[in-house]
Amino acid sequence: MDCFHVELKKVVDDSYDIQIGMDLVPDLIQDLQNGLVGKIRKFAVITDSQVEDLYGNRILQAVRDAGFSADLFVFPAGEKSKVRKTKEILEDEMLMKGYRRDACVIAVGGGVVSDLAGFLAGTFGRGIPFINYATTLLAAADASIGGKTAVDTPLATNLIGLFHQPKKVYLDIATWKTLPREHLINGLAETVKHGCLGDLELFEYLEEHVENILRCEPDACQYISERNCAVKYQVVMRDEKEKSLREILNLGHTVGRAIETVSDYRLLHGEAVAIGMAAQVRLGCQCGYVTEQERDRVIALLKKCFLPTEVPDYIEKEALVQKLYTDKKVRDGKLRFVFQKGIGDVMTFGEDVYARPVDEKEIREILEWM
Repeated sequence: MDCFHVELKKVVDDSYDIQIGMDLVPDLIQDLQNGLVGKIRKFAVITDSQVEDLYGNRILQAVRDAGFSADLFVFPAGEKSKVRKTKEILEDEMLMKGYRRDACVIAVGGGVVSDLAGFLAGTFGRGIPFINYATTLLAAADASIGGKTAVDTPLATNLIGLFHQPKKVYLDIATWKTLPREHLINGLAETVKHGCLGDLELFEYLEEHVENILRCEPDACQYISERNCAVKYQVVMRDEKEKSLREILNLGHTVGRAIETVSDYRLLHGEAVAIGMAAQVRLGCQCGYVTEQERDRVIALLKKCFLPTEVPDYIEKEALVQKLYTDKKVRDGKLRFVFQKGIGDVMTFGEDVYARPVDEKEIREILEWM
């Protein structure tokens, strides 16, 4: 029996820039003209129904005015749209308009848009480039670095997807001024998380400047954007494909993602993550990973950010506990949690091990108390 060896060794440079500033549409256009995506002249601008009139149409027109071909593709806003069916609809619309491999996706919006559009770009034509133009604090904190793209299913969140790095990310702080206050608050949860797991200075800054951020003061917004990027970069550059270290970015997400789904998305992502953060820091205190003072300090900051720290009464507790088992960190049917170590660091449980098994009884007791 013969065996033919197919050798496909390759070195890939997926490096890219993140530009942070105000009113970055002209910079985007200049980058396209200067060859950001090579000789591509056809662009699919993908956004949601909330961002369409605010920025989608503006970017579409700017791309066209620069002499490129472009179309706008819009889907209903909200986490419920981050599903395979929406991706399928967008793909069919792009195919009908003649999009093929000689195209690029421009994702304009928040985390749902970047997740969905990035996943689409990674599979359309077996992979085309995409650019992320982030318009929310949540996207700036959570979706700006890493290239994780995915959709949700009725059984699990973010387990159907791929790693597809953008060509460039634009964090346009000016767009935050058009966000409802609740969506600014929503984005603060991931920022608090970054402070808890890797940046004490950021945590302390938030304790003093929450209202400056909620007023969209440029210096405060610039500061937290840069610190968010720095924390994620230090993790992603060491573990792009989430084989070990990158799990720490899921701090608070085991409970957070479960409660977000069980609430049928009545809770925004950041609100759900905040409850998850409160759960992990309370359990972490019981385990000796944080002191009572540190636990109270984290919960106080979440409350200062106007984020919830208790499980809403309408959440069915048994359904929530069972939903925990759909978390991507589950191994051999066992729940696994990431825990912060004090404030500004994370626990390790062996060489390159950043999550530990948690008995269902432990987390059930915490959730009942909350």
